[in-house]
Amino acid sequence: MAMGLSTFKTCLSEHPSIVNFQWSITRTWGSTWSFLFSAISIYIISAVTLHLLLYLFLSRNRRVSLGPVPAIHSLAVALISAFIFIGLLFSTAAEIRETRWFWRRTKTTTAFQWLLCFPLGTRPTGRVFFWSYVFYLSRFFHLLRTFFIILQYRKLSFFTLFNQSILLLMSFLWLEFSQSFQVLAILLTTLLNSVVYGYRFWTAMGLPRAHFLFVVNCQFVLLGCNIVCHFGVLFLHFLKGGCNGMMAWGLNSVLNGVILVLFLRFYVKVHLIKRKASEVSEYESSSRHLYSVSEIEREKSR
Repeated sequence: MAMGLSTFKTCLSEHPSIVNFQWSITRTWGSTWSFLFSAISIYIISAVTLHLLLYLFLSRNRRVSLGPVPAIHSLAVALISAFIFIGLLFSTAAEIRETRWFWRRTKTTTAFQWLLCFPLGTRPTGRVFFWSYVFYLSRFFHLLRTFFIILQYRKLSFFTLFNQSILLLMSFLWLEFSQSFQVLAILLTTLLNSVVYGYRFWTAMGLPRAHFLFVVNCQFVLLGCNIVCHFGVLFLHFLKGGCNGMMAWGLNSVLNGVILVLFLRFYVKVHLIKRKASEVSEYESSSRHLYSVSEIEREKSR
């Protein structure tokens, strides 16, 4: 058992293709700006076109049955996210072990500081950037969920298109500019995705749902952790003499802020709707109670 675990760990952190990985136009697929913007444009146009076609040719309440496809997609995303999380965790431990000697020259004293703040001059090569690249590629697989929502629920929101496009853009920026904080961001995101999509697979199989907004609350926790870590990066940037990829980090922070505002708006809206529904339910139950009391009084008077 121990030997099998050691072999698995070695495959995920010591394989030559992982150790010698290099993000470059000539060696990695999807590493150009033209490819990125083309992919985002195709995604948005395809989603909007599909939504309009369904609106024009199908009745508003009619939905398209996809069978087990969404459940299989959720299971696949959960497994891929867990795989990336484990691989990045092993690779991060190996990188910390092998590069700790270099930290003295970059004023880095702890592993946590390295996770938040890459030294200036860091290039997108090696183990952690290999898993960052795998995470970037996995974002394309996530885009399929938008089309499932359009077909199943006949819904398409600006938040969905914006959120998916921005997450794809940010994962590209992490690699292109060797941005600090990306290791922690990927670990947090993949851990949460494995839980959220595992839950979606669970409910798609007809198993009991949680008694609260499970997915929404998980996303809220992730955004909160990201904000705290962003402040940590800013603090270390001025304290330690600079972190790598801060221009990309600045854009990343703005985009995260926009996503947070949109998410909070959605979160408040959902809770207001839920509160109104509970008030209506309570009013109806109390009305039924008053009605039953009046009936009893009428019967007594007779």
